[in-house]
Amino acid sequence: MKIAIYSRILEEDKRSDVQFFFDELAKQKISAIVFLPFLEEIKDRIHLPSGTSTFFLSEDLTEEIDFVISLGGDGTLLDTVTLVRDKGIPIVGINFGRLGFLAGIGREQLADAVKALTNQTFVVDKRTLIHLDASISMFGHVPFALNEFSIHKRDTAPMIKIHTYLNGEFLNTYWADGLIVATPTGSTGYSLSCNGPIVFPESGSFLITAVAPHNLNVRPILVPDNNIISFEVESRSEQIICALDSRREIVSKNVQLAVKKESFLLNLVRLTENNFLQTLHNKLTWGLDKRN
Repeated sequence: MKIAIYSRILEEDKRSDVQFFFDELAKQKISAIVFLPFLEEIKDRIHLPSGTSTFFLSEDLTEEIDFVISLGGDGTLLDTVTLVRDKGIPIVGINFGRLGFLAGIGREQLADAVKALTNQTFVVDKRTLIHLDASISMFGHVPFALNEFSIHKRDTAPMIKIHTYLNGEFLNTYWADGLIVATPTGSTGYSLSCNGPIVFPESGSFLITAVAPHNLNVRPILVPDNNIISFEVESRSEQIICALDSRREIVSKNVQLAVKKESFLLNLVRLTENNFLQTLHNKLTWGLDKRN
């Protein structure tokens, strides 16, 4: 078995966990290729198995890679998605961050995770992505996101008007600081912080949530993910911000924008006992109120 390992940085308090992880890989005779900048950071602090090699670009992830391991928080996993792209390689998110909705395997489960990969005792969830089409080139070779696409006003600009259409039919004009179109996976991210509902990953929908709306009757709305959602923006500023997950570009307010369901899915690995309901219980402490 061969895996690729992606991470951003190695914090000192996590060094022992990372060392344990590499030791477990060696014990199970799993060969690894490590993201080059991460390897450069850890090579003098971690004892790596002999034969450890590196990768840097998406093109380096070939068919011989069985899994890509993300060591970090949800942001690190979102970076990993931009490397895997449409290759179909399953991603394993090990949470070295804080909340960890996407990177759902805890540091205390490192040994269990490695054994699950070796013994094929895991579940692969298929997650929808959102794809951006625009009248100009945006976001290079990765015009898609796992969590959400969003439109924002510039920091110094007043609110913007976002005329929104479903398959060309007018839906609503949002007077707001911005607008989020989230996948079900992204419903527990930025959209949730803007009072959007939580949506089960397999629901087959997109979630439209306004950011600080100035229309008091505006509420989040779910639409089937076979819709093409397009936008026209009015702003006193000449520029707006468009974002795919944590990646942002500043563009003209006159750019034509539309989002739709991406043509491929993301394969996200979870241990069999970690389903979505348990994630809600563990991360949001649902059902754990001592008064119940």
